[in-house]
Amino acid sequence: MHVVIMGCGRLGSTLAQKLDAQGHQVAVIDRDADAFRRLGDNFGGVTVNGIGFDRDVLRAAGIERADAFAAVSSGDNSNIISARLARETFGVSRVVARIYDSRRAQVYERLGIPTIATIRWAADRMYRFLVPSDRVEVFRDPTSVVSIVETPLHRDWVGRTVKTLEDRTGARVAYLVRFGVGTLAVPSTVLQDGDQVYMIVTDETVEQVLDIAQGADKEGN
Repeated sequence: MHVVIMGCGRLGSTLAQKLDAQGHQVAVIDRDADAFRRLGDNFGGVTVNGIGFDRDVLRAAGIERADAFAAVSSGDNSNIISARLARETFGVSRVVARIYDSRRAQVYERLGIPTIATIRWAADRMYRFLVPSDRVEVFRDPTSVVSIVETPLHRDWVGRTVKTLEDRTGARVAYLVRFGVGTLAVPSTVLQDGDQVYMIVTDETVEQVLDIAQGADKEGN
């Protein structure tokens, strides 16, 4: 793969080194030539000094043949402008942008540009370390909105279908572990004793989902 990275800070340089070590072709853009020192002497890729949303700079980095583009500078506006150029002007299929403002991240996600809202994600990780809970969370998306949690079931759910559980809770079953093996459930999957169920939730819905799942299936069908 040929990957273009805009921004040679700690994140950009680490990403570039990792990709380079794995044998990918990497070009790194930064307006500060001194930033390239972070790449180290063993870096085998290309460095381009300039502004990451300048078309000529992007072309010098090989954007026209790029398989992927990452905008990871310290500026939200620069990141999103360069990401949109990479996708909309140069047709790069895999584009991601780091965004500090989580509100902006949600807007750009709706525009079809995957974003990593680093401040919100890091703050959420630290909060959950400082204020632990009994909830077992196995995944949280980069915008820190959607998570997958282990969802213990009341014994009354045994013999019911996944569709029934989803209809009652309003959440989706991501997967379940049965006899120690992970499996993707379908709506008709019948829940068995000993199943470990993992559901997709948000912070706003998780408590309700867990309460319903851990309570008896009062409707019984």
